[in-house]
Amino acid sequence: MIAYPAKFEKAAEGGYTVEFIDIPSCVTEGDTLEEAKAMAKEAISAMLYSLDSRKMAIPEPSTKKGRGIYCIEPELKVAFAITLKKERERMRLSQKDVAERMSVNWSYYQRIENPRRTNPTLKTIDKLQKIFNRQFISL
Repeated sequence: MIAYPAKFEKAAEGGYTVEFIDIPSCVTEGDTLEEAKAMAKEAISAMLYSLDSRKMAIPEPSTKKGRGIYCIEPELKVAFAITLKKERERMRLSQKDVAERMSVNWSYYQRIENPRRTNPTLKTIDKLQKIFNRQFISL
């Protein structure tokens, strides 16, 4: 799936501030490192959902590493839907093209790409993995 690098900095007044390197407007904080990581997961999930719902470009995650940088995975539903959409776009397929290849109706496939509504069965995930020739999850 996807994971975005985030810079964690110890705040002068205590706690941690978090800024995502690839999406600087996505920021959060936490009193402890663990809380900051949990808040970062929530923040990146909400940001990706927001970008997707407004039909805005979702940046590719960079591979930036270094001190205080942690890769944060969004919630599974969000990560799955965004990864699927990016893969479909990379292959220059429409949602209708994929739906036809899966032998499902277009509205069903639309829900699979919606980060808030996606809930594919294992059978559906298996079909998608065959169409895209890649694993989205290990079955």
